[in-house]
Amino acid sequence: MRDMMRCPKAEHIAVADPIQRNREVAAAMIQGDQHVDFRELLARDDIDAVSIYTPDHWHVPAAILSARAGKAAFVSKPLGLSIEQNIRCREVFREEKVLFAYGTQQRSFPHCHKACEIVRRGLIGEVKRIDVIAPGGGRGGITTPTDPPAGIDYDLWLGPAPVVPYTVDRCKPPGDYWIYDYAIGYLAGWGAHPLDLMIFGSDADQSGLITVEGTGDLPTEGLYDTIATWDMKLMLGDVEMTFKSGRDRTTFVGEEGTVHVWRGGIDADPKSLLDLEIVPDECVLTVSKHHHTNFVESVLSGVEPVAPVEDAVRSDTISHLCDIAVRLDRKLTWDPKKEAFVGDNDGAATKMMHRDMRAPWTIE
Repeated sequence: MRDMMRCPKAEHIAVADPIQRNREVAAAMIQGDQHVDFRELLARDDIDAVSIYTPDHWHVPAAILSARAGKAAFVSKPLGLSIEQNIRCREVFREEKVLFAYGTQQRSFPHCHKACEIVRRGLIGEVKRIDVIAPGGGRGGITTPTDPPAGIDYDLWLGPAPVVPYTVDRCKPPGDYWIYDYAIGYLAGWGAHPLDLMIFGSDADQSGLITVEGTGDLPTEGLYDTIATWDMKLMLGDVEMTFKSGRDRTTFVGEEGTVHVWRGGIDADPKSLLDLEIVPDECVLTVSKHHHTNFVESVLSGVEPVAPVEDAVRSDTISHLCDIAVRLDRKLTWDPKKEAFVGDNDGAATKMMHRDMRAPWTIE
């Protein structure tokens, strides 16, 4: 929200949060109104756009309701709790003709844009391998039930998630990133960043069938039950890919060179690749100097933002494929054009594309 507040063309007038302290602090920052239930905010005629910075399990349900209300939406990463949610989110925003921007802000970092521009211009030759690394998740978390503290609408916080007893580690970071009812862990929660740069720099994930296999560590004790560390091997058509837990990085390996990019920097072999001068009018990729400002300007102009919903679905799908492969302990094949599993004879992988939602919440 602080980043969005730096946009001079946006006026912030209201916040919504089921946790009183969060709500009051945010409302004071913008000197605006506050709502417990975000649906009250969406019903207002004086709001054109919303920013969704909720726990992961709320991203798509809240975004879809925003689109149905005609509000443009800046949606924090990762996207959905399932592949089905991702696809439905894309469908609804296109049906409603409402702007969507994905909160993968590294697209608006000059050095990240430059790395992907180098690859898109073919300066490393044909891409042969892509290596992606993201920090792993955590273990532990207190499981002892207790009463929710005053000032939290716990039922609303849970929303579409199953009803379970409150615990002190449940409704706050990092717990809500690492509990499977609300997320698939840092496979997506942090993986969204380096995977998004992979999508920004290459269309390898659309080049043919995707196969995915590998290993992951699923905690068996404590509250946190998402994959903590992982080592995945994929084929994106004819392009090799690895996705591992570790220090954040995306590496493109081509026939004529290699580019490494991470949040804090860029490197290349040969170094001469870094001499590329970025002239916005000559770029293959959209140039954005500030991610949140790009969203605001998109709302005002109607021009697609730098991080559209289609790319959000693509990168988040990779995370979900890895999660499903680890949990089923099998090699999977995915058709990115049909958005369906191939050879899923028992239907187990297809079933995991879906997550049940508690009534009355839906993704319709």
